[in-house]
Amino acid sequence: MTGFASLTHEDERATIAVTVRAVNHRFLDLQLRLPQSFADVEPRVRSLLQKRLARGRVELGISVQVRNNSTPSVELNEEFASALSAAIEQARSRGLVSGALSPGDLLRLPQAITVRERPPEADPAVEARLAVSIESAVEQALADLDAMRMREGAHLRTDLDGRQQTLATLIERLRSAAEDGRRELERRLRERIDEITLELPVDQAMIAQEIVRAAQRSDISEEVTRFRAHLAHWTMLVDGDEPCGRKLDFLLQEMNREINTIGAKADGLGVSELIINAKAELERMREQVQNVE
Repeated sequence: MTGFASLTHEDERATIAVTVRAVNHRFLDLQLRLPQSFADVEPRVRSLLQKRLARGRVELGISVQVRNNSTPSVELNEEFASALSAAIEQARSRGLVSGALSPGDLLRLPQAITVRERPPEADPAVEARLAVSIESAVEQALADLDAMRMREGAHLRTDLDGRQQTLATLIERLRSAAEDGRRELERRLRERIDEITLELPVDQAMIAQEIVRAAQRSDISEEVTRFRAHLAHWTMLVDGDEPCGRKLDFLLQEMNREINTIGAKADGLGVSELIINAKAELERMREQVQNVE
């Protein structure tokens, strides 16, 4: 779900800069920063994000520099100019200065002339076209973000596929080791019963039933079947077109539950090591699935 994209869109009306950044998150969390003057565009931009993204914390920033063709206004401070003219006339009458007050003199004095930018008049047609340009720039940024995420996703899919195959191999090794352990348990029980029957009379039928019950308590065939079904469901999800990150996360929880049950029931040479390896692989997959939308 991680990714980054940035672009600048320019036309005769404005320069629009869009930056979008996505990081991992369980749900879709949108953080938008738009100029206050274009607040009306936010619902449409939010809708664009929701159509393309299903999970992740997404930060989208938009800046707009509008090209204004307005004519600046020039204002004369008449009170200051009159006072200045009177002061110059007084100085001239005393012989301190000569010459008349010129326009250049006024321009050199910031207190006399003020130049102001005239705010542009609101034009609904221009604002509507700018809104369309903003949406177009956001769509392009999201397309660039998708391209980056697709490249990352391809590597992620390869890694997860390999780990899925590792789990499939581990569950078959666990099944085999547990079956060997169950047969070994039956053999030990029969040997022990044979020793006891030399000294005490026992009901052979009842003993046989107890041996079967003891062996069944270590039977993991149901857990193995469910684990295989989870692996098949995993393949179906990742091959589909819908976002599946949260479903994969749930599947990993279910597979981890089956592994815990197998570890509690199974008895056999190497079972503990296989359980540890399977749990470690599931944890690695859980970390990677946080990057899946």
